[in-house]
Amino acid sequence: MRIGSAIFLIAIGAILAWAVTPGLIPNVDQTMIGYILMVVGVIGLIASLVLASAGRSRTRRVSETRSVVDPNTGETITRNESRDAGL
Repeated sequence: MRIGSAIFLIAIGAILAWAVTPGLIPNVDQTMIGYILMVVGVIGLIASLVLASAGRSRTRRVSETRSVVDPNTGETITRNESRDAGL
């Protein structure tokens, strides 16, 4: 669940809990469904924020070293390269 969908669930839950007239849908407790949607949205929002912050701190750095011998001079050329390994 992403941040946007969590906020959407919170908004839909708040509308069902407080803005819609109770009894609009027969045999369904709209207020309880609204509270459930808000709780699920808050849990999803917290989880997505925690996972997003954990992903930023886990950046990997990849280092690569290549050595090549120049056939004309016999000199060894070493190239070091490092970069972030992200998506």
